[in-house]
Amino acid sequence: MSRRALTLLVAGFLTVILAVVAAWLPVPYVVLSPGPTENTIGEVKGKPVISISGHSTYPTDGKLSMVTVAYQGGPNNNIDLLTALRGWLDPTIAVVPEEMIFPKSSSPKQVEQQNTREMTTSQEDATIAALRELKIAVPEVVTVMAVEKGLPADGKLQVGDEITAVNGDAVSDQNAVATAVRKATPGDQVRLTVKRKDTSSEVTLGTVKGEDGKARVGVTMGMRYQPPFKVDISVGDIGGPSAGLMFSLGIYDKLTPGSLTGGKSIAGTGTISLDGAVGPIGGIEQKMVGARKAGATIFLTPARNCAQAVRAVPDGLRLVKVETLDGAIKALDALRTGTGDVPACTGN
Repeated sequence: MSRRALTLLVAGFLTVILAVVAAWLPVPYVVLSPGPTENTIGEVKGKPVISISGHSTYPTDGKLSMVTVAYQGGPNNNIDLLTALRGWLDPTIAVVPEEMIFPKSSSPKQVEQQNTREMTTSQEDATIAALRELKIAVPEVVTVMAVEKGLPADGKLQVGDEITAVNGDAVSDQNAVATAVRKATPGDQVRLTVKRKDTSSEVTLGTVKGEDGKARVGVTMGMRYQPPFKVDISVGDIGGPSAGLMFSLGIYDKLTPGSLTGGKSIAGTGTISLDGAVGPIGGIEQKMVGARKAGATIFLTPARNCAQAVRAVPDGLRLVKVETLDGAIKALDALRTGTGDVPACTGN
């Protein structure tokens, strides 16, 4: 073999080796793919997704499925170049820079905790939105949001406690609690009536002088809605706020006679606010694919996601535009009865 041929052979061999090694090198991207769907009026591992006690419920059928996005990669768990390349070639998968999912300002654990908080808030907001839609009154209660270490409330009050009275006088908002406490002379005691896990008790606290010279006990308070009956939502370790609409629809369906779906397999997504407004979400392409794979034929789509959804909608999936919980219910009624308006997504 000539020297030139040998050089070309070695160079070619090294090129192949380098290409193979490069393909397995970690890259700072995250792969987003269709995640699992869960029927909000069904069960997960034998347990109802939505459980309601203390109020009449009604049987229903069909599916009102929430949809999710699964991810692969992230800090300390980078994907390799080959995985990224496969994702770029698959139209049902998105490959995005790692920082879009895991900002440098937050650790992976902090991102996970944030997703959990968003899911909890989404479930609470979905419950209130559904009850308001049904004209069921939902009172607000004064709730302990934080307890300052080393101050009188430390060890006696807990986050989530409801404060219903101060020194025997009923209170309806956090300002009333603060005013009642500040009336005390620093060093004196105040008596709070506290509700914790459905049990009320009186808690006596000392006071200290605050920066304004007024008495304080060391709690941060906020207002929290208290449904008149119990609504539990359980979806395992799924996080984020995007299932709010489907939770609200599931609660509404269980609390009303008949079936919202008319037996159809319906999926959807969208955040929900206390007044029932439906907000946009991320990963709409992957969520639609997951919905269609799970058998859905109708997909409730936030209005602000419509243009993006139209460009990637899978065959056999009908996009219904929703802006509010009330609008989603009316669209489902129209689909079930065959009469009325069913807003469609457009590419505009």
